[in-house]
Amino acid sequence: MTGRVEAIHITEARKQPLRAVTEARAIPNTGLAGDRYSKRDGSFKPKPGRDLTLIEAEALEALSRDYKVELLAVECRRNVLTRGIALNHLVGREFQIGNVRVRGAGLCEPCTYLEGLTGKTVREGLIHRGGLRAEILTEGTIRVGDAITA
Repeated sequence: MTGRVEAIHITEARKQPLRAVTEARAIPNTGLAGDRYSKRDGSFKPKPGRDLTLIEAEALEALSRDYKVELLAVECRRNVLTRGIALNHLVGREFQIGNVRVRGAGLCEPCTYLEGLTGKTVREGLIHRGGLRAEILTEGTIRVGDAITA
């Protein structure tokens, strides 16, 4: 399986809008440098496997097509937007994003928190397609355009 990174998003504090960056330093047991979770200011308590979140561009496209809900990648609160790789298949597996090794920890199901921040009814359309939580295993830089290989 091979895909690619389409976008990277971070924010310095919880409930604040995410911003796009072209690259981000991935730090094991911490997250992306400069992101709310690396600063321990996320909305959820730090736990193993919550270093990084990913979502498929195809899931957002399906949400628009099938549920008529437009959710921009920057609104979905995930760090990495992917294309061409089935993230659900990576639960429990190690994979590579550019030169960074990660392990899929579990699905990142949509919640009322996301609906509250966006004001959009996204849960139904993103059930089992809300993304992937992952553990960062090796330090390195993730860049837009990087290959994702499993």
